[in-house]
Amino acid sequence: MSAPKPKLPNIDLYTAGLSKIRKVKDPIKLSANESALGPSPKVLDIFKSNVDLKKYPDGSNETLKKVISKKFNLNIDQIIIGAGSDEIISLACQSFLSKNDEVIVAEQSFLMYRIYSQLNGAVVKFSKNVDDKFSVDETIKLVSTKTKIVFIANPNNPTGTYIDSEQLIRLRNNLPEHILLMVDDAYSEYVTNNDYKSGLEIFPNTNNTIICRTFSKIFGLANLRIGWGFGPKEIIEVINLFRPPFNISGIAEKAGCAALEDDFWIKRNIEHNEKWKEILFKKIKEKNIFTNKPVANFFLLNFDFAKYNSEEAFKIFMERKILLRNMHSYNIKNSLRLTIGNEEENKKFLDVLEEFF
Repeated sequence: MSAPKPKLPNIDLYTAGLSKIRKVKDPIKLSANESALGPSPKVLDIFKSNVDLKKYPDGSNETLKKVISKKFNLNIDQIIIGAGSDEIISLACQSFLSKNDEVIVAEQSFLMYRIYSQLNGAVVKFSKNVDDKFSVDETIKLVSTKTKIVFIANPNNPTGTYIDSEQLIRLRNNLPEHILLMVDDAYSEYVTNNDYKSGLEIFPNTNNTIICRTFSKIFGLANLRIGWGFGPKEIIEVINLFRPPFNISGIAEKAGCAALEDDFWIKRNIEHNEKWKEILFKKIKEKNIFTNKPVANFFLLNFDFAKYNSEEAFKIFMERKILLRNMHSYNIKNSLRLTIGNEEENKKFLDVLEEFF
């Protein structure tokens, strides 16, 4: 008797950074680019309030969309809410991609771009990074009549680099108008460089660009899975057809609203990140570990000239209860990714760095 046979896509599944160490209670997790300071106290107050758990949440997420609309001066009809920005990416791929369509992503970029594209039958083409940065020229070279979507994370995960606003505008201007450009703004709140502008600032009025945002990074709500997207009304309406009902919980929606309204907490997060990225950058360089000066809340560390290679370093830190992110799934050799943690976590990282390197 034969059983139902599902389709088996030929893809490499996403591998998350380690969260646990066997037999170790509460390790220091610096592997997932999570918020150093956690959620706003105003968010924590939400969990003390009464929530009617037997009721479905508002499937249209009108309250959260109104807060986003007011905060960023956006048309509410151009906003879509997702279970993390991952879901926005997935929904866009479902909406636009068919078998043998082509998608262009940077060779070192967030893995879910390629995974969701492949799950929808698309062929993924990889543009070469230049000096660890997304290259507009290398991307344009790959455009063909089959290209449907181009993805860019700016700043980019895992390299920690970015392209300036002029380059991002040049990318859009040199892509045919029928190609969807998806700009991932996941780390944009951290960037203080004068030549940087977020996708929301550059593309407030466009008919062919979608910007993704997340509450998982600076807002410290990774566990609640909230993200959102902004794009042309006609495209958002179509993507909404693929969105599952009640895709985020009511408590998540309330938490997102509270997080967006606490400007003081965001400012404190940025100040903490600015302070520690300077301290860590200096100390890391002193140990002959190469890294670009970060603009977000993480470093990509290369160990080619260091005392230990990346595998040895990973084990050294893990034995001291510190979890870093290996780069095997990104095919970046002899490298680890380090998240900027809170003050205590950063000091413990530096203690291990000083002791062994």
